[in-house]
Amino acid sequence: MLPHKTATYLISMCLAMVSLSFAQSELPAPDGQPADMTKPVQVYLLLGQSNMLGFGKIKGDDGSLEHAVNEKKLYPYLIDDTGKWTERKDVRNVRVMGSGTGGMRLFNNEWMTIKSGKIGPEIGIGHHVGHVTDAPVLILKSCIGNRALGWDLLPPGSEGFEFTDSKGETWVHPGYKGSPERWKKGSDPKKITWYAGMQYDGDIARAKKVLAELETYYPDAKGYEIAGFFWWQGDRDSRSEALSSRYEQNLVHLINQLRIEFEAPKAKFVCASLGQSKKGATDGGGRILDAMLAVDGESGKYPEFKGNVATVYTHPLSKGGSSGGHYGGNAETYMNVGEAMGKAMVKLLETQ
Repeated sequence: MLPHKTATYLISMCLAMVSLSFAQSELPAPDGQPADMTKPVQVYLLLGQSNMLGFGKIKGDDGSLEHAVNEKKLYPYLIDDTGKWTERKDVRNVRVMGSGTGGMRLFNNEWMTIKSGKIGPEIGIGHHVGHVTDAPVLILKSCIGNRALGWDLLPPGSEGFEFTDSKGETWVHPGYKGSPERWKKGSDPKKITWYAGMQYDGDIARAKKVLAELETYYPDAKGYEIAGFFWWQGDRDSRSEALSSRYEQNLVHLINQLRIEFEAPKAKFVCASLGQSKKGATDGGGRILDAMLAVDGESGKYPEFKGNVATVYTHPLSKGGSSGGHYGGNAETYMNVGEAMGKAMVKLLETQ
């Protein structure tokens, strides 16, 4: 859903060959105006693990958001003329979290702005998507840290597989709802209280609970549409030979399953790689990166994803550190990746 106010923005992107690196100053500060509330809320669901959860520092010296904005003059749209944090009246920022299928904790439910705590990529995503959308926008984050796509976040319909590790041991990994996480081939598996896909089930259930009570999270909403998904994950899978080798297959299934889950076959999907992983790497992180680049609609490997799936290569955007160490809490990493993901989504929306 692209309104007239996107024209100048999209022209500038085309002139830059849609490189996703145009100057931050081209994104203006929010005008304080509400969205067109006669239109359904455009929902963007943010999923993953600690990368998506976000650990960017707001206060402090070098590496904090305050330092980036006030001293380095980055992300000028985040502050107004008086130096206060800006607020988008057309984008709601909602974040929920829970372990497995347990209860739901609400962390954010406000207009898009900077508040106390930490930031993740939702800030850059929300500002860029909100800027090109006349309809109300809901950024809905439902995730928790230290979860693997090949185990905790395994989508329904996923099948089990066998994997022989570097020591010559063959392990059985379960499909959706299977337990335990793995067992040696030929041995009797002993179920545990966790099952494959338990975090997926919980994250999706919590997101659906928010949508079922939409007016609590977006006042005066007139229904909603699932416009897109954002995925920043892969750290835990990268530490497993088996799960990193299976990542591409699992990611393809995740994309398709999410669209089925939310009855949104045309919803766009943007994923981001682990910041420490360079192209050409052959370790677990390299396998995760290769999988993400493979599903990008421009790779040609999955023609059905052309124009609706994009991958952001984040290594050039990261300010150091790794996903396992939350990039040292550097707010610029989370802002840079969020902006790139938001721009990638805008590019995909052009195809509608």
